[in-house]
Amino acid sequence: MAPPVAGVVRLAAASRVLVLSLYLLARLLFRPYDTSATLNPPCLSSPPLFPDPNTPVSTAISSLAVWDGVHFARPAECGYEYEQSFAFLPLLPASLALLARSLFAPLVPILGYRAVLVLSGYVLNNVAFVAAAAYFYRLSLLILKDQKAAYRASVLFCFNPASVFYSSLYSESLYALFSLGGMFYLFSGANTVAVIMLALSGSARSNGALNAGYFCFQALLQAYDAAVQKKRPLLAMQALVIGALRSIFIFVPFFAFQAYGYLNICVHGSSEELRPWCKAKVPLLYGFIQSHYWGVGFLRYFQVKQLPNFLLASPVLSLAVYSIVHYTKLLHRLFQTSSIHKQIITALEERSVVSYRRSDDVTILSELSAGLTKKAQGNSTVKQRKSVAAETASATFHDTMSAKQNMEENQDACSILLLPFVLHLVFMTFTAFFVMHVQVSTRFLSASPPIYWAAAHILASPSRSSKRWGYLICVYFIAYILLGSLLFSNFYPFT
Repeated sequence: MAPPVAGVVRLAAASRVLVLSLYLLARLLFRPYDTSATLNPPCLSSPPLFPDPNTPVSTAISSLAVWDGVHFARPAECGYEYEQSFAFLPLLPASLALLARSLFAPLVPILGYRAVLVLSGYVLNNVAFVAAAAYFYRLSLLILKDQKAAYRASVLFCFNPASVFYSSLYSESLYALFSLGGMFYLFSGANTVAVIMLALSGSARSNGALNAGYFCFQALLQAYDAAVQKKRPLLAMQALVIGALRSIFIFVPFFAFQAYGYLNICVHGSSEELRPWCKAKVPLLYGFIQSHYWGVGFLRYFQVKQLPNFLLASPVLSLAVYSIVHYTKLLHRLFQTSSIHKQIITALEERSVVSYRRSDDVTILSELSAGLTKKAQGNSTVKQRKSVAAETASATFHDTMSAKQNMEENQDACSILLLPFVLHLVFMTFTAFFVMHVQVSTRFLSASPPIYWAAAHILASPSRSSKRWGYLICVYFIAYILLGSLLFSNFYPFT
């Protein structure tokens, strides 16, 4: 039997200890290439709330904010002062400021506000990663219906090539936590929690808004079931409208932040001349910043001098393409052997069973608690509740054994629920290769479950070629953890 969620949590915590140890060791053994991260000019709008003690300890902690970490710490300390700072979405800076003024407030007079902000970020992101790993395992178990495959994929996620970013002052951990958690609750039937978590993922990273597609997929399944299976067109329309509203809600945090930027720069800005993007029909600040300051655009990165960056990104892009091809073949085979209608009905029935079991467990627990306070009247009722609990446990065990038996008979079995994950990965891979700075692909794709699911499938395959590829995958993951800890921590280019 594969380890439960607690085992994944312990493994994720151990992986963070390892990465942080390598990170700090690299800082001790090597001199940073760029020391400008230690510079901290005063805020433009207001004087500092707390004087900087400028001690060796506070300086050392502040210097742990490297690369984009500097840009996340600055808004947390001073607010959004510059146009380009609006490229860094507000969830992480707001969380840093909240922790520094609450939980870690006693440390501010000792270390200084900036150092406490950086310390808060490291604590927050490492804890968030552990929680994200737990959600990843639960989501994998829900989609793959195979404990061993889910655990193998979770191990790979815990030691993924972008690990150094999940343990530093970057938004990857918060994005992974809310996107993976939101997906898990979506496919578990807890739609309200899923909407909130996926919306929060959109306030951590801009690509979090793409998670609205999962609700679109859910709405299409429900509408098809209502229109074709139940012959109720009004119910189908209702499902589409609710799905659209939930999808729009996921976009709200991102566009609200763009509106905030428009008000600060275009309406209340100090510049006498309007910025070019302010005059556009759709004044989207984020797109302008990416294009104007970082040169992001379709095929703009296709230059001979960028070949090393393409090589740096080639392993994760290759694994992403393999994942897409692998699961596309499985889905094609699935639709050849079984009708789409049957797959949709099966997926909806499985989701209903999961939702029922979650509510049934809560009902049983609440009834047992009430029974303890009414012993005189509840002897027969308690027996009935025990019977219900036993039947539920028996049914769950039977379903689990049946699922394991089915997976043993056909390890390539899949569900239509894999489709939105594959489509999402297709869009992300295309964007990473053709539009973005390609070296960012390593961390940009690091929260995509199909990559780890496919890699876990390769590792479990008994064929000789798969064993060779599995060995290369392990070498790739380990090498990028070591390289990332060495290069990134000392301000050398990594991904």
